[in-house]
Amino acid sequence: MEYVILLAIAVVFLVFKDRPVMVLTFENGELTNSKGQIPNGFLRGCKDIAHKEPFSGKIKVYRNRFTTKLVFSKTIPSKVKQRIHNVFPYASSTKKRGRKA
Repeated sequence: MEYVILLAIAVVFLVFKDRPVMVLTFENGELTNSKGQIPNGFLRGCKDIAHKEPFSGKIKVYRNRFTTKLVFSKTIPSKVKQRIHNVFPYASSTKKRGRKA
């Protein structure tokens, strides 16, 4: 019985663990930490945006089979979020393509 409980806990941990592909951490307009393979153009664009409008927070990039999604911390202003979305190199559409009739 204990093995079943331990197995269930391990499965829940693996399913709900936060696994972003890329993480960028900014503090007062400076890039303090980065994780993952970040495209050079996106990194340069984020640094330029942070230099012009200093902000603090985290940007996480998640990828699944169909889409790539940006997730921002709450401390990042909405104007900065839009500018970062504009320099993001991957298409991040939420609509389904090729709908069947």
